Amino acid sequence: MFTIGDFAQYGRVSARMLRHYDAIGLLRPARTDPVSGYRFYEAAQLARLNRIIALKDLGFSLQQMGAILAEEVSVPELRGMLRLRRAELEAARTAAEARLAQVEARLRTIESEGRMSADDVVVKRTGTVLLAELSGTAAGYGPEDIGPVITPLYAELCRLLETAGVTPAGPGLAYYEDVPEPNGGSGRPAEGSEGKDAIVVHAGMVITEEALAKAATAGAASGRPAADTSGRPGTPTATGLGFDVVTLPGLDSAATVVHRGPMSRILPTAQNLAHWIDANGYRSAGYARELYLECPPDQEKWVTEIQEPVVRA
Repeated sequence: MFTIGDFAQYGRVSARMLRHYDAIGLLRPARTDPVSGYRFYEAAQLARLNRIIALKDLGFSLQQMGAILAEEVSVPELRGMLRLRRAELEAARTAAEARLAQVEARLRTIESEGRMSADDVVVKRTGTVLLAELSGTAAGYGPEDIGPVITPLYAELCRLLETAGVTPAGPGLAYYEDVPEPNGGSGRPAEGSEGKDAIVVHAGMVITEEALAKAATAGAASGRPAADTSGRPGTPTATGLGFDVVTLPGLDSAATVVHRGPMSRILPTAQNLAHWIDANGYRSAGYARELYLECPPDQEKWVTEIQEPVVRA
């Protein structure tokens, strides 16, 4: 079973939304602890959540969603609703495109329920890497929130690396963290917390100490501050070259799976991984990392390894 925070991550929704759906009877948790009041969900409940979000993004009210779900709406019916909604949004095509893409991702996930193979999931250790990185803050963990933040970060990072004369020594690697609490705390939102959906996005490229030292030397000769890599592992430090560097520790145990295609369609892969984790006696230990193995101009040909830190349940 998953905590409300973990379930919200897999569904790419907020914990606050899940609490609201519980309150109105649209999606009840599988179990609620009678003492603490904490909510727990099962992976099988992702199917109902997918339908709720698809109907919500199609413009249905909560009352209408309840009635439609009670009639066990079929995938063809959802497809029909999507076509009607697309026609209604034709005049606002530009503003609606991102939302429609997410509806399509939900429908793809619904269509593949019960047919997704988890044979390609591998649990392994990952190595420590030195990253050049830029960071930003996204409003949430959904592709529609991450994409507009991480895409310009990587474009700027590649420009800065080229300017500094640093050639990447490996693929891009993105990782995520919750926005730190004002008192210095961190971690996933706890049960009962509100407004903690924003996350820090780290867009990184693997580099070498030698390449960084060479760039730092050239930078010092031109009057720029020398690069500093003396910070503790996992803590980004400034280089004076426009980007930060971080020694990112490896993961002791990561459930990994390869995603093919654009990251806007990550949902089926991520939820397939969630089913595997639940079925094999693990639980998530943090946000998944994304290792971009192949990123040609055609995003349909992208190959990305999803690395979810896990521990035994």
